[in-house]
Amino acid sequence: MNTYRHVIAKGKVRKDRFTVAIFGSARIKDDKPMYKKVYNLAKMLGERDIDVVTGGGPGLMKAANSGHKFGSKETMARSIGLGIKLPKEQKFNSYLDETETFMRFTNRLDNFMLLSNAVVVASGGVGTLLELFYTWQLVQVKHKKDIPIILYGDMWPGLLKWLKMRPLRKGYFGIEDYKLLYYAKTEKEAMELIDKAHKKFNNQN
Repeated sequence: MNTYRHVIAKGKVRKDRFTVAIFGSARIKDDKPMYKKVYNLAKMLGERDIDVVTGGGPGLMKAANSGHKFGSKETMARSIGLGIKLPKEQKFNSYLDETETFMRFTNRLDNFMLLSNAVVVASGGVGTLLELFYTWQLVQVKHKKDIPIILYGDMWPGLLKWLKMRPLRKGYFGIEDYKLLYYAKTEKEAMELIDKAHKKFNNQN
């Protein structure tokens, strides 16, 4: 397994590689429907020669990395893991091509943003919500441009409704900010959004 340290630390990201970040819970087991949905989406990304970056751990991160590994057998796509040093150590899963471990969540999140051209947020808890809202704010203030934020699976309709009925209605953010979030219930819907972003990326490079 190669280290990705020299690439990330020096900011030498390959501009020709379209990369999708997949965020999601470490607690979801491989017999759950969401695990299979993330696996299938990541497999499709691998088949399209699209790189993925996850937290590199178990649960939905493993689903993404393993699905991508299977899908990328005939391509050059890479599966990257950005881990975090925690009191309760979380091991990298075995489906990664390149890894890096960070001491602080802020540094780790910044490197996710450095690498990512699209973000998929699957089911998860506090860590996943942190990743979602951090990404959303950076896109809102244009520190990160042209990056779709895709809320994937059945966890998100309630949150989207609340965002629309509460903070949006009260004017705490605008409709243009709300529209930065996309909802995809199925792999096909998520892949259509990613394909659109990928096409735009290729036209700009």
